[in-house]
Amino acid sequence: MGPLRDRDQDGLRALLNPALPGRFARTAWHRVRRRLDGDRWEFSIAIYEGTSPTALRPMPGVRNPVLSRHDVTDRNAAFVADPFMVNVEGIWYLFFEVLNCETDRGEIALATSPDLRRWRYEGVVLSEPFHLSYPLIVVSDGVHYMIPESYQAQGANLYRASYFPRGWQRIATLLHGPVILDSTIFQHNGRWWMFCDTSPHHTEGELRLFYSDSLHGPWIAHARNPLIKNDPNSARPAGRVVTMDDKLIRFGQVCRPEYGTAVRAFEIVRLTTDEYEEREIVGGPVLKAGWRRWHRHGMHHVDAHETSPGHWVACVDGR
Repeated sequence: MGPLRDRDQDGLRALLNPALPGRFARTAWHRVRRRLDGDRWEFSIAIYEGTSPTALRPMPGVRNPVLSRHDVTDRNAAFVADPFMVNVEGIWYLFFEVLNCETDRGEIALATSPDLRRWRYEGVVLSEPFHLSYPLIVVSDGVHYMIPESYQAQGANLYRASYFPRGWQRIATLLHGPVILDSTIFQHNGRWWMFCDTSPHHTEGELRLFYSDSLHGPWIAHARNPLIKNDPNSARPAGRVVTMDDKLIRFGQVCRPEYGTAVRAFEIVRLTTDEYEEREIVGGPVLKAGWRRWHRHGMHHVDAHETSPGHWVACVDGR
């Protein structure tokens, strides 16, 4: 997820002493924000399971959230969010955003688990002089790649793991643009496809689509751009596109009445270089606010994986 918009921060930053050095001002800003908002913007990560990626519930026997800002030992963290995971030789590797209070920028951290229940924080594995979040992991020809959200760099960047799960090196910029949020890449019918939100001023309502014969590009704009979808209640990607029973499922964020409210699921019923059509899966939001403290203000992300026929696990976040 991106940091709070500048206009949301101005009021609270005005409360701080402008003479404070930058690092101390940033830390004070996060303390003030937490004091005024309580846990309203404190995202945490949990593990769910279900019979499908659209019928998920907290995994029995798991004490959620499995990761929070309190588990981060190498940064002064405001929250953890946007989890993506991958299983390699029986170990689950979970990559996620840590918002660093000292820099007010997101960095990508790692946690590991042998069973989805016991998680070990492994530290920050990718940091840049610009904000990072939404660390989508894809595998191509046996190589792990990451496409984190990096809108402050004005592009969608591709990173390669020189020695997984660490050693991430930036090798290409797949798309250039002033705002490219939450790039979500997947393969279908021999092509690579990419959804992203390009809303100016982060209004979370402008979904665009691109395609390529290679993960490395060149990436071509879909014929329907920029009219793939214009809706703040479903346009912005909310996690990996998954396949269930030969059906493609896209997850979209509900960003009204405020960011991070809920997640909706859509079946992609037509996907070609010229056409695009999706319809919402019946049942309303697949993730929404609950009664427990860690997600009582909303949920906004899901990364689902089928571990056996009819059994899905997912990492999610809530605030």
